[in-house]
Amino acid sequence: MFHVGGARSALQNWIFARQQGGVFVLRVEDTDAARNRPEWTEGILSALDWIGIARGSYEGPYFQSSYAAEHRAAAQRLHEGGRAYYCDCTREAVQARTGSQYSGYDGFCRDRGLAAGAGRALRFRTPDAGETVVVDLIRGEPTFENRLIEDFVIARGDGSPVFLLANVVDDMTMGITHVIRAEEHLPNTPKQQLLWDALGVKPPVWAHVPVVVNEKRQKLSKRRDKVALEAYRDEGYLADAMRNYLMLLGWAPSGDREIVPWSVIEDEFRLEEVNPSPAFFDEKKLRAFNGDYIRALPVDEFVAACRPWLTGTDTIAPPPWQPEEFDEAAFAAVAPLAQTRIAVLSEIVPNVDFLFLASPSIEEAAWAKAMKEGAAELLDAAVAAYEGLASWDAESLKSTLEAVGAERGLKLGKAQAPVRVAVTGRTVGLPLFESLEVLGRERTLARLRAARLRLP
Repeated sequence: MFHVGGARSALQNWIFARQQGGVFVLRVEDTDAARNRPEWTEGILSALDWIGIARGSYEGPYFQSSYAAEHRAAAQRLHEGGRAYYCDCTREAVQARTGSQYSGYDGFCRDRGLAAGAGRALRFRTPDAGETVVVDLIRGEPTFENRLIEDFVIARGDGSPVFLLANVVDDMTMGITHVIRAEEHLPNTPKQQLLWDALGVKPPVWAHVPVVVNEKRQKLSKRRDKVALEAYRDEGYLADAMRNYLMLLGWAPSGDREIVPWSVIEDEFRLEEVNPSPAFFDEKKLRAFNGDYIRALPVDEFVAACRPWLTGTDTIAPPPWQPEEFDEAAFAAVAPLAQTRIAVLSEIVPNVDFLFLASPSIEEAAWAKAMKEGAAELLDAAVAAYEGLASWDAESLKSTLEAVGAERGLKLGKAQAPVRVAVTGRTVGLPLFESLEVLGRERTLARLRAARLRLP
């Protein structure tokens, strides 16, 4: 899955590259075999496509595994230059010497002069004194004392490089000038900057964007929170709404506004203006955002956007009706009514299913609420009145039922409740009389009669 935080970072990189006349580079860091599958890479690419970073508009994807020779060569250079040494210490041995599992590596092998060998990791020799200053466009100049940075591993016992080294070498090889990433990587940055210096190359410009948190101010977790961009896509969030909202996580456009055209975001976004504090991913706010975007669509675009949920696609489950039961014209007739009532596109199905099912899917709670004493008599009267109705239009349907209710001392809201449940299966939904008009006389009467038969 593609984490929404990763999507936010991708958008920020994308905009910044375009502003600077540069190139957005997509690199898949695939050296961890357990976390690398072709279908997961394709998931990233399709998620980027959806959010507006289309294939062909950036460099890549490159794969970190393709640069293994460069990684090994850099590790060898560091060793030959005295900036790295081999170590055969086990975790248990280090803990036994330090008396703690938290103290880090104690430098035991620094001056032992070990040669490369099976089970011997290569460690970077961190300077004993001085400071490493990370110049960050968002966070200023975080400073780290070198003496507090342990001699970290840059290559495993089998010679394969760890992420820290591979990432640095890849950036060098690809000519990366700016690295915009989540703040969780900030603790790695002084180590990586030391590697850049040791390899004799100027480090890139850093920008660590704020971590994204949930309502409890906990970092968004795939084990606990809804974080997959694809899940929001398949639920029916619009790409324009999602990317607008993601860009507000730690930044805001000028003026007292949040919903703005993408062109405004591209023009106004500045990395230096990003707030370093944690950014709250408010799903309720995102949902409201999406509803605003849906309501702003031209009706024909709304109809097209809903079609995957009405017909089913590879990623979206088919609706509860058969393909031949779907009536494009009927949906087009109620689309303007539905457009004002849904916040995500998947909600279109329960709002219009009564039009395409042979019989309504009646919610039992709705039935119990609407079919109280007097409901049978009201349904009988509604059937009789509707059978002889000269014009089957919303206004006539409304005035007729209003009269039926008035004869029984009921206001329209009470009178229409049994009719709505009998015809649509629910107590809430699209405007009733417009729905009956589209459903038609024959089907409406059939459902009213069927509901009446269920009542004593």
